[in-house]
Amino acid sequence: MTSVAENRTHHPIDISADEFWRLTPDAREQTFARLRAEAPVSWQRPIYSPIMGGDDGSPGYWAVVRAADITTVSRRADVFSSASGGVTFEEMPEEILEMASSILTMDDPRHHQIRKLISSTFTPKRVKLIEEQIANQARLIVESIKDKGEAEFVHAVSARLPLWTISEMIGIPEDRRQEVVAAANAMIGWGDDETIADSDSATVMLNGIVALHGACQDVIDERRETPQNDLISALIAAEVDGQHLTDDEIRAFFVLLCVAGNDTTKQTTTHTLRALTEHPDQRDWLFEDYDTRIGGAIEEFVRWATPVMTFRRTALERFELGGSVIEPGDKVALFYSSGNRDEATIDRPREFDITRKPGPHVAFGGGGPHYCLGSHLAKAQLRSIFREIYTQLPDIRAVGEPKYLVSTFINGIQEQRCEFTPR
Repeated sequence: MTSVAENRTHHPIDISADEFWRLTPDAREQTFARLRAEAPVSWQRPIYSPIMGGDDGSPGYWAVVRAADITTVSRRADVFSSASGGVTFEEMPEEILEMASSILTMDDPRHHQIRKLISSTFTPKRVKLIEEQIANQARLIVESIKDKGEAEFVHAVSARLPLWTISEMIGIPEDRRQEVVAAANAMIGWGDDETIADSDSATVMLNGIVALHGACQDVIDERRETPQNDLISALIAAEVDGQHLTDDEIRAFFVLLCVAGNDTTKQTTTHTLRALTEHPDQRDWLFEDYDTRIGGAIEEFVRWATPVMTFRRTALERFELGGSVIEPGDKVALFYSSGNRDEATIDRPREFDITRKPGPHVAFGGGGPHYCLGSHLAKAQLRSIFREIYTQLPDIRAVGEPKYLVSTFINGIQEQRCEFTPR
């Protein structure tokens, strides 16, 4: 019997093509703008998954490109599942989802239980300690380049703070931190030809996961013997309603931290340096009263960068969205990069403007039960790193064109040169 989905016609504006994801963000936005105007919820052909070596065999997926519709799907977790097939745009093997996604690929009640256990470890005292660590790390990172006059900004600055923060939070020893960095980068770059090199996407992804699990398990074993004042010790001891986290759950959360907590802040930092270079008047306005203005500015930083571009859900029941009828079992892809340029929600969305009154953006997941658990830590990192960058290097500027990561997931910049007066 032919299904409803098999009888649908794929939309002529094709955003599943590999060529589309090799375009620059600005070029992709031109296509998204057409879809927002003509077909805000469109039926698209299946996307090729390098991990699976083909598409998933399904008839296609719904592309959701307007902010209001993205928010609706995000908040209706009773209708749109994260556990049924995962949340990545491309199809992933079940074992990878289990090892790498943690609470991202859970529905209630399990999602609520595990998230509550993890959240219980972020006490006010621990959050204050982490914020102090972040401030110190940011200062040292910028100090390390201030006499050079130029640097490759991603590796010298923006990539260092997130994983340094995560390593200190978790308790990863210094001699293993480079291993963690390499593994986390491999997990993000599995769709990029340069990252894959002579290997293949599945091997690169799996090797990254195995390395992160190994590093984390070593710390778990040590902390069971000798607890310390770090997040792993707190996660081991965490108990809510008689429930504890298993080692598998702790390792999966660590992988999630290394991916979601790494590239989101790294990419926002790099995109923002470029934006503030192009808008020096806004940089000057921010530093006239940094402590008062940085909160609203960060919301614009995150909206502008939209470091995570896509997530996926699977419909559990029939639902009408944006004039289209979604059937049970249909895949629904959320395009945050489009939602954060939506003219219907944001005034002058293609302009970078940190003076704007922060409006609703979908860069932390569009709200709902899966709203980014680490958003407060990401904001603390951005607050500290830009304070140090422009305090120590007031004339720093991005120079030349960036080298973009080819990805359907992360709005990534792999390389960005910067120059400044040595101090």
